[in-house]
Amino acid sequence: MKKRSMAALTAILVVAPLVAAAPGQRVQAAESGPGDSARSAESTLVRGVDLDTVTIPELQARMNRGSLSSLRLTLAYLRRIKAVDPKINAVLRTSPTALRQAAASDLRHRLGKSRGPLDGIPVLLKDNVNTRDMPTTAGSLALAGSPPADDADLVKKLRAAGAVILGKANLSEWANFRAAEPTSGWSAVGGQTNNPYVLDRNPCGSSSGSAAALAASLAQVAIGTETDGSIVCPAGMNGVVGLKPSLGVVSQSGVVPISAEQDTAGPMARNVIDTALTLSVLSGRDTVRDGDAPSLTDAAGRPGTLRGKRIGLWRLPSLGTEVDALMTRTAERLSAAGAEVVEVSMPYQERLGELEFPALLSEFHRDIDAYLATRGGPRDLAELIEFNRTHPEEQTCFAGQELFEQALAAPPTTDPEYLAVRAELTDLSRRSIDEVMAAHDLDAIASPANPPAWTTDCARGDNDVIPSSTPAAVAGYPSLSVPAGFVGELPVGLLLMAGDRQDAELLSLGAAVEHRLDAWRAPGYLPSTPSGTSH
Repeated sequence: MKKRSMAALTAILVVAPLVAAAPGQRVQAAESGPGDSARSAESTLVRGVDLDTVTIPELQARMNRGSLSSLRLTLAYLRRIKAVDPKINAVLRTSPTALRQAAASDLRHRLGKSRGPLDGIPVLLKDNVNTRDMPTTAGSLALAGSPPADDADLVKKLRAAGAVILGKANLSEWANFRAAEPTSGWSAVGGQTNNPYVLDRNPCGSSSGSAAALAASLAQVAIGTETDGSIVCPAGMNGVVGLKPSLGVVSQSGVVPISAEQDTAGPMARNVIDTALTLSVLSGRDTVRDGDAPSLTDAAGRPGTLRGKRIGLWRLPSLGTEVDALMTRTAERLSAAGAEVVEVSMPYQERLGELEFPALLSEFHRDIDAYLATRGGPRDLAELIEFNRTHPEEQTCFAGQELFEQALAAPPTTDPEYLAVRAELTDLSRRSIDEVMAAHDLDAIASPANPPAWTTDCARGDNDVIPSSTPAAVAGYPSLSVPAGFVGELPVGLLLMAGDRQDAELLSLGAAVEHRLDAWRAPGYLPSTPSGTSH
């Protein structure tokens, strides 16, 4: 048996690079089978599986019984990237070893040695996550040379779990921390990512490519990163699920930083089940809390009920009357399922808005200098600023690098004034959530994750004053965006937040909310909205 298995693996590994060498004709030939001849490269169907709606447990069941292989699944996603991604420009590059990884997973499945729920599952990484075998650029030409020397810790965990690292996703350059008026989804390396629902609309940022690729079913799951809103806003605006974990649950080692005090990578997917299973791998453990808290796999497999749950609704009418009306309908649907929805306001938000940006400037200078010292190219922030001044390609959408320049002049993180600011930020952000949840005996706080996507416009920049992500982001608490519905053709997410290390509880509740709202639908790739209106 061992000899036959090794022979099979050898055959697969010989064939796979040949298939990958010419991803057009040969991928089509390798993917074809009985009854497949009429199937277009844009189809979401593979061996009776609809990539739009299938979950990781369903895929694993099929792979375990041999009716689907990781190789075929990976090929299907590579075909869709080739066929669909030119419309949205979400994927920077695919991994040259993706098919080899898939073949190795297939052998493990045949031998009954699967490494868990992500074994053989194609994953896209935001291109600020270090990979030893592909460039990691943060969207900047300054980092577009040799790949990093090693994988990020989270990538090592994904590889150890058998996940297929499919490729790298575009992002807002430097995670939207360069210019005062940036355009989300644009980078000098990757150009502009478009919203798959309406192509002239913005995907939000900075995990723009991760979210847009998932909406277009170009991978099963993706990894994003967030400092404040960069997972949950693009998730909401692209109609997918995104979790910003509690600070420290996922290692930040090997990820291009903004602030160690707020940065975290997190899972994104088309459903809460896949999001929870991916977090179980990224965190390196099945639960992120001690005691009797539900495990992440429990949260994925057995979503909780809404009956008896108390949810605080933070409306944020500044996001517009249409979003507010959607929040009213959402509250009614949750109430009809047995939840008790109470309206709340969040204290201390104005003060958080005053303090957060100055703190991030000091933290960015410290943390980006430390990261750049590990890479080829500019050795520190001062050299990075000079690089942008002397490379016109870095200025093709927006020329500014005001945040870089302000960070260079910001006080160091040893300065007493900075230390006082960060201490106040941490205190007020945690109190803003803890006090509201205690006062109303809440299981979670809900708010809109995003407005309808605005029209992408390099000259104007973003229209993105979205305060809902800030309390959990600054506090280091978890937040989860799930699809809530649509304003016209444009998705809006419901943002759920809870207390520190309540990631599993939040995912369990989020799965119940997702099931009740049932708000997902596939994108239409419309060139513009019929009305032509903009937000």
